[in-house]
Amino acid sequence: MAISSAKKNAFYAQSGGVTAVINASACGVIEACRQHKDKIGTLYAGQNGIIGALQENLIDTGKELNSAVAALKHTPGGAFGSCRYKMKDIKDSSAEYERLVDVFKAHNIGYFFYNGGGDSADTCLKVSQISAKMGYPIQAIHIPKTIDNDLPFTDCSPGFGSVAKYVAVSTKEASLDIASMAASSTKIFILEVMGRHAGWIAASGGLAAQEAGDAPHIIIFPEIPFNREQFVAKVERTVKEKGFCVVVASEGASYADGALISGSLNKDAFGHQQLGGVAPTLASMIKHSLGYKYHYALADYRQRAARHIASKTDVDQAYAVGRAAVEKALEGKGSIMVTIERGTGKKFSWSLGEASLAKVANVEKKMPRSFITKDGFGITQKARDYLQPLIAGEDYPPFKNGLPYYPKLKKVLVAKKLKTDFEL
Repeated sequence: MAISSAKKNAFYAQSGGVTAVINASACGVIEACRQHKDKIGTLYAGQNGIIGALQENLIDTGKELNSAVAALKHTPGGAFGSCRYKMKDIKDSSAEYERLVDVFKAHNIGYFFYNGGGDSADTCLKVSQISAKMGYPIQAIHIPKTIDNDLPFTDCSPGFGSVAKYVAVSTKEASLDIASMAASSTKIFILEVMGRHAGWIAASGGLAAQEAGDAPHIIIFPEIPFNREQFVAKVERTVKEKGFCVVVASEGASYADGALISGSLNKDAFGHQQLGGVAPTLASMIKHSLGYKYHYALADYRQRAARHIASKTDVDQAYAVGRAAVEKALEGKGSIMVTIERGTGKKFSWSLGEASLAKVANVEKKMPRSFITKDGFGITQKARDYLQPLIAGEDYPPFKNGLPYYPKLKKVLVAKKLKTDFEL
């Protein structure tokens, strides 16, 4: 079945860990497609990411009311289901790619929009490559999303700004709690945050400090080799000077030899080591060495699900990259990622650009050393200047009965056209 030259259908899917604003990108894609009905037919959404394409579980977004689509802009989670599924190399497994092409042919799909992080960029690149190899035209465009903020060639990644805001707010509020109790009770609080090998999220905790000496007093970055003795000494000095100590620690922190402070031997579907457990490990060090009473918390899924405190900048950017993906596809572009480009003026501004997927895929952007203080435990003014605009502005969801109101989609699956199923 050949793709109609007059009008093509489109496919959109969400991948990897979700964010507070990934659905804002979905909203942007859907609304842009609806505004170009002369060029784009049906927009299908993959049920549970790329798995939905492989198993031909396609959701007809045309069945959703305009009001429900608009509500996606303030709804957390992944509206269509996400996945951690890494496509194999084309040379190792042609079956997956042949299946994708079969599904795309059967449903006249010529546009592929994949919303995710670095591994998703790799999947999007592979779809572009197989399109060329198998002679079936697919314009594959990657829509950036990751709370880790580690995608290259873009000023920031949608999803990060809202996590940064949540972590900064949580750090500030917890520090006031600890300060009020420190004289006779808890003196140590540790907040463990995500970020894997890049310390952007941990750095955002530093925004809680509005004046010199404010908490957090210590930030543990993956980019800085962890030194136990220096850490314990810093904690002790801080407690003596301030009466308490607040620590923000990245899950990916490690020693000079690369060994994680704490981590699982298990790996996720993308092959990444599962992280976590830094906070209790640090707390144990402090208890053993100094004897201070402590509490710790894991931001965990809460940091990426907290749509109620999302950054307006983040929401706006997430929506914009979704719309831009459709517009760039209609310009005939493919095998690219939509990027966010920061303006050079004193007042914060941004625009949209693009980067080649061949350069983006499997590349990790870490914190610059210039963003971290000389002692390795804090952020510099340069980091503040970068981070502050990304958490700016509020964009509260509507509330009903005292809770955020997040409506549900119909998610109507279209009839399958292929006679065979696909086993993962």
